[in-house]
Amino acid sequence: MSSTSVYTKIQSLGLELPPLAIPAAAYVPFVRSGNLIFISGHIAKRDGKVWVGQLGRDTDTATGKAAARAIAVDLLGTLHAAVGDLNKVTRIVKLMSLVNSTPDFTEQHLVTNGCSELLAEVFGDKGAHARSAFGVAQIPMGACVEIEMIVEVAAD
Repeated sequence: MSSTSVYTKIQSLGLELPPLAIPAAAYVPFVRSGNLIFISGHIAKRDGKVWVGQLGRDTDTATGKAAARAIAVDLLGTLHAAVGDLNKVTRIVKLMSLVNSTPDFTEQHLVTNGCSELLAEVFGDKGAHARSAFGVAQIPMGACVEIEMIVEVAAD
């Protein structure tokens, strides 16, 4: 990949990286340990507000997938703040996705694809990652989805 290819890809997708979000509680948005960046969970937002909903009750899989895609954009913004240059990413290592869902909802993996697919679009093979997707009874502030990410970056 060329030195600008990640940003060119983001721009071609019509995306803008958001600024680093201020944590809502007692934690930091990311931690770097060696070449790994651990990004705290990001909740789904729409129009700058928490994207509230419960999958299987008042939110369908397609809407949840769109929420997960929106989270991917926010995660990229945080990752950019953490490393300064997304071209330093050598691998998206892992995602953990929490989907606010009813006990009988079983498509958490399809919801989480919204994030996974965008990361693959942006990073190509470097965007392929391990992943867990869980259904949970509730997420802070009633959000429909929360996702955290671990990323490997090139040494400074």
